[in-house]
Amino acid sequence: MLRFNSNQLTPKQIEKRLAIQHLLSLNESLTTTIGSDVLKGLMQILKTLPSRYFYDDRGSELFEQICDLPEYYVTRTETAILQKCASEIVEITGHCELVELGSGSSTKNRLLLNAYQNLDLPLRYLPIDVSAGILKKSAKQLLFNYPTLEINALVGTYELALQQLPKKQLPSRMIAFIGSTLGNLNSQECEIFLSQITQALHSGEYFLLGIDLQKPKPILEAAYNDSQGITAAFNLNILEHINWLYNGDFNTMQFEHQAFYNETENQIEMHLRSLQKQTVKLSDLNLSVNFASDETIMTEISRKFDLATIKQQLSARGLVTQKVWTDENNWVSLLLCQFD
Repeated sequence: MLRFNSNQLTPKQIEKRLAIQHLLSLNESLTTTIGSDVLKGLMQILKTLPSRYFYDDRGSELFEQICDLPEYYVTRTETAILQKCASEIVEITGHCELVELGSGSSTKNRLLLNAYQNLDLPLRYLPIDVSAGILKKSAKQLLFNYPTLEINALVGTYELALQQLPKKQLPSRMIAFIGSTLGNLNSQECEIFLSQITQALHSGEYFLLGIDLQKPKPILEAAYNDSQGITAAFNLNILEHINWLYNGDFNTMQFEHQAFYNETENQIEMHLRSLQKQTVKLSDLNLSVNFASDETIMTEISRKFDLATIKQQLSARGLVTQKVWTDENNWVSLLLCQFD
């Protein structure tokens, strides 16, 4: 693959090939959009925080580190699958622009971009992420690596981005949702999300989905309790982000990370446990929250899927599975669906 360094592209050339659209105005109060979720979650008997708050710039960087951990099998397994099947995906979709939800550092999508480039097809990429910093950094690097690539980056939530996708410029479109992020949605949220996907697609367009399959409990729990403590730092960072957004006084030294596999629900649950009785204030939300010692906040779930069941669920939404790729251990799957 042809590579360029930063000195070979001028700011004007970058501007011509890169558009970054902020779906939330810089002056718009996040309180009006997602602050209500914080209020609702922390006022419940079983406290929760929306997992979207993980992803400020530091949270996104920590997650990239998690993806490289030896215990965290998801990223390397899915990457290995993509290395084998990217060319086949491109052959099925044909001339197609790539939309990626939760693009992060845009590591795995390079395998798809390489495959499109190898067929001498125009490259158009629409990465979506709530972290403007990591989105801008990765987008500029991609421009150096792919001389014909055009990028229209969207900074915002999946919901906003799917509602505001720019007009398609290539014959078809594929929305990629990989990394097993679907598992972070409960069953009701999953149904809503799949409806949003189908509303964003036209007939004949594609949806590429990565899922984490059900497997033994020790493998799953090790992936979310790494020996280096990176996942713990990632989990605690959600409190720092809440503090910054809402003028809060969470003390991360007074909470600890917990992650375990709920075998009844087939999901990993991440919690933050209060180490003592305490009161936390979020001044901008006019909220005081009392915590008992050992009380927890659930910050994330990660559901593990049965392949046959998820295929049926997709089909019910008009997303017909064209091909499934799975690793030799049957740990992770990629599904390429076409919207009927």
